[in-house]
Amino acid sequence: MKKTTILILLILAFFILFFLQANIFQNFTIAGVMPNLFVIFIVFIGLSANATVGIFFGVICGLTIDLIYSKSIGITAVMLCVVGYLGAYFDRNFSKENKITIIIMIAVSTIIYEIGYYAINSIILGFEPEILFFIKILALEVLYNILLTIIFYPMLQKMGYSIDRTFKKNNILTRYF
Repeated sequence: MKKTTILILLILAFFILFFLQANIFQNFTIAGVMPNLFVIFIVFIGLSANATVGIFFGVICGLTIDLIYSKSIGITAVMLCVVGYLGAYFDRNFSKENKITIIIMIAVSTIIYEIGYYAINSIILGFEPEILFFIKILALEVLYNILLTIIFYPMLQKMGYSIDRTFKKNNILTRYF
């Protein structure tokens, strides 16, 4: 029952983030670049829940975004799926307790997402990649995502612990006894 409630809340959070990304953050761009709230969201799910939930939400969120905005269906879904897996990989191999570690995880995930998205789009749509322009956009988006992660870190951490306890059963006493 508790897992179902958390999944429903995560779906609701996706729609809230979708509204923020589509309506609010379009007015707060830095040199025409918006943050990618979905990368932060999917990394957060991968870190807090597990690889299956992270990949599932990555695919579902990506398909929803592709159906509404994209010229080709599936690229965002594939890349957010990779980000969901990355979140779970980071959870297994790094500590979530340090804010710097979380910031590095978000930065690496954003870089991998954007490089993969840009590369796949350039292959499928057949456009000539503009590397310098891409690097400028990538740097701004990484900085923007890092800034939002720093701002919302306390809230993400508190919610992450709740999700972690529900999905992983990582209680200290049961872990050692």
